[in-house]
Amino acid sequence: MKDTIKVGLLGLGTVGTGVIEILHTNKESIKHKTGCEVKVTRALVHDIHKTRDLPGEAVQLTTDYEDITKDPEIDVIVEVMGGVEHTLNVLLEAIENKKHIVSANKDLVAEHGEILFDAAVRNGTDLYYEASVAGGIPIIRSIVDGLSSDNIRKMMGIVNGTTNYILTKMSQDGSDFDDVLKEAQELGFAEADPTADVDGLDAARKMTILSILGFSMPTRLSDVKLKGIRGMSTSDITYADKLGYTIKLIGIAEHDEKGITLSVEPSLLPKVHPLSSVNDEYNAVYVYGDAVGETMFYGPGAGKGPTATAIVSDLIAVVKNIRLGTNGNNYVHPQHDRLLKPKAKTYSKKYIRLHVLDQPGILLEITRIFADKDISFDQIIQQPSDSREERELMMITHSVNEEAFEKAMEALEQAASVRSVDSVFRVEGGDD
Repeated sequence: MKDTIKVGLLGLGTVGTGVIEILHTNKESIKHKTGCEVKVTRALVHDIHKTRDLPGEAVQLTTDYEDITKDPEIDVIVEVMGGVEHTLNVLLEAIENKKHIVSANKDLVAEHGEILFDAAVRNGTDLYYEASVAGGIPIIRSIVDGLSSDNIRKMMGIVNGTTNYILTKMSQDGSDFDDVLKEAQELGFAEADPTADVDGLDAARKMTILSILGFSMPTRLSDVKLKGIRGMSTSDITYADKLGYTIKLIGIAEHDEKGITLSVEPSLLPKVHPLSSVNDEYNAVYVYGDAVGETMFYGPGAGKGPTATAIVSDLIAVVKNIRLGTNGNNYVHPQHDRLLKPKAKTYSKKYIRLHVLDQPGILLEITRIFADKDISFDQIIQQPSDSREERELMMITHSVNEEAFEKAMEALEQAASVRSVDSVFRVEGGDD
């Protein structure tokens, strides 16, 4: 039995460095938990001549990934280099060479997880990816292990720290979207190209992963109804506050006998909802199970320490499997066929903000459009507009099915009295 497990790092940026630091700092504790020493022996880098201050024993650096994937002494590969297609090929080669994989790559897992898992099962290797969703929050392990005995009905949460930071600052400071985005980039909370974050794609990938695990169903990224926060108006945040709500980018995955629904979209949450108080770059995920009821997982969604912690926890799990001789058994193929709930059976409340002509009978005309589709309203607020000829309406519907709502919106946008439909968001929770 091996007394040292050797690890190869694909990527030695912020997170990769954090992995080495944790393995060094907690060396004795990890050895006690696993029964052997765990150390990084090789790392893939872009610039081999760059000065690096790494603790512990020297790590051999390389610019050729095959020095790691084909090294017979390396047992586990930790992938923190990002990317999708190229990284997929690299990891498939590593798996064929009987390497166990720990990855933080949610893009890769969401888009090509099935390919990787099939390869891992075929080769008797492990594939762990806790760090791919919600950083330091152990949400994947909680769903796969801690809640494995329950029937999960719904998962919802804030799974992108960048957008949550932006919405928090817009709400607290009244700042414009563009100004807060620039600030987030300067502080390192947003990438130079923030597209995946602000347009909701990052959160959609994470919700895809959670839905596959939570519902044991092979869902796809394309199944997620997607709407980001780009161009979010401070007016909507202000009006939501007046109506008793907070706006967050919420990922939702729901499952019942009619099928599943997946969405990532700006949503109004009642101020009393626990997710309303999750601010800045923090993440939180609510899980609803038949037996357990409601549980909430909260913590930092990204960053060097939290992400590296999740990676090393996966690494420890792999090492324990190596010691026990149980590798290649951590993946269970989805139990159910993919079944999406039709729009006519998908219900939620909606928030609508629009500008209409300031004329008698306009409100009656607007409500009649919705009444024709059997849609009623929970709240309606009228406000003066910047133009004397217009008024601004904010409306929250009662629960309505998506099909009827879409038809009502088509009729609304064609109405001569409607100057513009400015915002349409989901409303989660609250009395119906």
